[in-house]
Amino acid sequence: MAKSSVQFVPWRQISFWRCYGCGRCCRDYSVVLNFSEWLTITQTFGAQTTVTGMDRFFIKRLADGTCSFLCNHAGNYLCSLQNMKPNACKIWPFKVLAEPKYGQPNDAAFDCAGKRLYIYADSNCSGLRYGPPTWEFSSITVKEFAAIALGFCPTQHSSTRNSNSYGARRF
Repeated sequence: MAKSSVQFVPWRQISFWRCYGCGRCCRDYSVVLNFSEWLTITQTFGAQTTVTGMDRFFIKRLADGTCSFLCNHAGNYLCSLQNMKPNACKIWPFKVLAEPKYGQPNDAAFDCAGKRLYIYADSNCSGLRYGPPTWEFSSITVKEFAAIALGFCPTQHSSTRNSNSYGARRF
């Protein structure tokens, strides 16, 4: 859930994106977990690290509202769940959808593995740069987000801040 208003921008209106480790996503949003992610986290760290909603699981937030797995290393915010980071975190600030929920379907459309997807970015992310997409962004980064969302890329290379953030891998 966002603390500020969210506007989603189609990926083709973004020149490039890079995670700068600002930690805003981990402070402003609740992380929804699928059952498998919830099970892995609770088996590793205990059930007290998660909370349940009406029909969802979430990572527990600290009293100040931040994700309980957010670590601050000299002003760089990193996730301490690198080997089991939830998909919602891996693909943030992007939403990968089966339908063009936020409009502008031509600018949001992306074909991956024979499927038409619609990819939007959360405009609250400070790592977005607007303009015509660079080759690296459209051919590597967006493709990785789509592959993670579809479940056939379990390891992130050019997505949210991790030890591999700056070494993009080609698919």
